[in-house]
Amino acid sequence: MDPARLKAVPLFAELSDDERQQVARWADEIDVRQGEHLVHQGAFAHEFFVILEGTAEVTKDGDRLTELGPGDFFGEIALLEEERRTASVTATSAMKVVVMFGRDFRQMDHQMPHVATKIQQAIEERRKR
Repeated sequence: MDPARLKAVPLFAELSDDERQQVARWADEIDVRQGEHLVHQGAFAHEFFVILEGTAEVTKDGDRLTELGPGDFFGEIALLEEERRTASVTATSAMKVVVMFGRDFRQMDHQMPHVATKIQQAIEERRKR
């Protein structure tokens, strides 16, 4: 993963260059086809996603909740709280996403707690909606 790509992501924009380098070591950039299911409601969580390019739809129990785009992230709730996925996410266009697996996400949480705090705040904001 190119750390320079992370600078454009609001979640990582305020990190130092060294911190972005470390996050880039834990993460991968992948291409996603339109229509691909990234997260399935009720499934066990293994990864966290940040959208670099493209859009995705979030559904719960078959009902549309919202559309996500560049800079948005998803999959973090189940990773942080060790629960099953609370919603499904499907690509509505071709996408480029950053993916980080659970063990790396927990390592980031341990080594860079300020990033984890920012993610926790985003989780709380989502729950209020």
